[in-house]
Amino acid sequence: MVCDLLDVSMKSVLEGTPRLLAVPVEMTDPGNAGTLIRTADAMGADAVILAGDSVDPHNGKCVRSTAGSVFHIPIARERDTDEVLSALSAAGVAICATAGDGELSLSDAAEVLAGPTAWLFGNEAHGLSPEVLARADHRISIPIHGRAESLNLAAAAAICLYASADARSRADYPRTGPNPTH
Repeated sequence: MVCDLLDVSMKSVLEGTPRLLAVPVEMTDPGNAGTLIRTADAMGADAVILAGDSVDPHNGKCVRSTAGSVFHIPIARERDTDEVLSALSAAGVAICATAGDGELSLSDAAEVLAGPTAWLFGNEAHGLSPEVLARADHRISIPIHGRAESLNLAAAAAICLYASADARSRADYPRTGPNPTH
């Protein structure tokens, strides 16, 4: 049996005026890639753009890790990370990068995250390069309250994408009046 690949172009993703994008940069682990695709789908992201020399989203382990989400969310691939960053900026999408020493904490980022946002997630072993971090509009840290030094890439992506989905939901449907259950 011969099947067509499910990739879409980055241009088509950005023409659709996306509100939330997941952009793993140089992601090499197929399990993490599949989990990120599944999480992006669950959080209502408009697409995933695999930037740089990233894993093939059609890799068997990656497809299994998506638990079917590979069929629900558009996935674009672009080997030129500079091209991805330039296209996101030109489309008016705020580029947010995860960074342990970010100048903005995720808990204080709701205003930024309520608008069109693309989250950059770095390579599992090396994170985002200084050049990519410098091109981001916002470098955002995830507060870690325990003793762990860092988070797994897929876990960090889940937290960030959830924060964006929550901020967007609150901006689209602000609460008015008292809570009817109290």
